[in-house]
Amino acid sequence: QVQLVQSGGGLVQTGGSLTLSCVASRTFGRFDWGWWRQAPGKEREFVAAISYSSLSTYYTDFVEGRFTISRDNAKNQVSLQMNNLKPEDTAVYLCGADFHPHSGSYLKISEYDAWGVGTQVTVSS
Repeated sequence: QVQLVQSGGGLVQTGGSLTLSCVASRTFGRFDWGWWRQAPGKEREFVAAISYSSLSTYYTDFVEGRFTISRDNAKNQVSLQMNNLKPEDTAVYLCGADFHPHSGSYLKISEYDAWGVGTQVTVSS
């Protein structure tokens, strides 16, 4: 069973930056990484995803231009660089691994095979 270990997060002021990282305990072929977030009382929502080759990256509209997803396959790691953070970015952020990626699967929670436990990101105004 693959375990995803997250690091990063914390408290930052509006306009600040944070970097989240997630490391997989082992690899599972050519899998996609995704970042999701969940705010209190809200459903989990997609943030960003990246293909195995890193040639394809996907972002939700509200983070486009502010967040950057990247991966290091040699380290089984994915990162999310978050710049110009806003109070509405406050949430628990979770990384996910999709071991059987196909068209559009990165957008579906049910397609992810493993999840990190989540890390809190709080942006103060």
